[in-house]
Amino acid sequence: MKPYIYLRALKHAEHTVFGVQDGQKTYYDAQFGQYCAYSSGQQVKRSILEDLTTSLNVQMAPVTFNYNVNAKKELENKEPWSPCDPSYIDQLIGGWMRAGDGITVKRRSPLSISAMRPLHPLLSGTVKENLTFDRSNRPDNNPVNVRMAGSEILLTEDEIEVFLNTNNRTLPRRNWIPENKRTQGLFVYDIAIDLRTLFSVSTNLHEPELSKEKIADLKAKDWIESENTFGKCLVMPKKDREKVIPALASALLNWRITSNQARTFSLMETLAVAISENASAITGAIRAKLIDEGERYKAKPIIDETAGAEVFVTLPCAGYIATVNESADALKEAEQKLIRLMLAFDYENQLK
Repeated sequence: MKPYIYLRALKHAEHTVFGVQDGQKTYYDAQFGQYCAYSSGQQVKRSILEDLTTSLNVQMAPVTFNYNVNAKKELENKEPWSPCDPSYIDQLIGGWMRAGDGITVKRRSPLSISAMRPLHPLLSGTVKENLTFDRSNRPDNNPVNVRMAGSEILLTEDEIEVFLNTNNRTLPRRNWIPENKRTQGLFVYDIAIDLRTLFSVSTNLHEPELSKEKIADLKAKDWIESENTFGKCLVMPKKDREKVIPALASALLNWRITSNQARTFSLMETLAVAISENASAITGAIRAKLIDEGERYKAKPIIDETAGAEVFVTLPCAGYIATVNESADALKEAEQKLIRLMLAFDYENQLK
């Protein structure tokens, strides 16, 4: 069995936003002259880890936020610390780095995750809309405070009335939030799973992933001493792996962005999944084809079950792409495929 599993999934987004801060993120596609919405690989990873820990009913690892107080009595933000402990499942799967507190330790995530971006620039789009925060229908329940610039003293009701009458103004209980971007279309994300490091943590102390104390702690928790292509390592016990693998398979397929719920929610349903040990096969299985229509180009989404990957097509996919093998059980079958592949790998005996 090859040490990598490659996964590509196709999602549909409907008039939504992937991020909250600064509105919808976009990049410019120079070939087609389009601004394309995207969700960063970091956001996708965070969403997967949230789904994973929720499914297992465990907490995410605690993060320590560090501050210094400088000579001006101001707080300076320093690098936060993670516990660098693979006993926390989000650390084992998500990786870690900790510097500035003794020796630097770091673990690269066994998941390589792409940004979620359009299947093709012509198969997505962005729009702008103006939003309002409006309480004008209940003026008596929503007071208005007025301060003169440079002062913290509130004007009295009489002073406000004089100001409004003098300047022919009103004080509406309404704030405009202009030019909010929304996106819609067909989006894909790709994930490569490195089975060699998925449940194995290096014990190499020259480029350490773990402290000596943490190595001793994991051994006491029955982690197995072994060796892989990167050197000596500790492997999570089989009974623990068998709990994590089904939850991880589900999270890889069923995650959703939760930070957009108050900003035009979309289910972002999964339409199709391609799984293979060959990276090129998944790109051929879920792709788009450019069609020249004379005065303009058009992109056609394609699900190809002959491209070398195993493909799973959900019922909603038929609403956007011409398909013949859509199934109500497609995602569950894709989960089972991932579970079988991850269970089949011999984590304790990688060097035979």
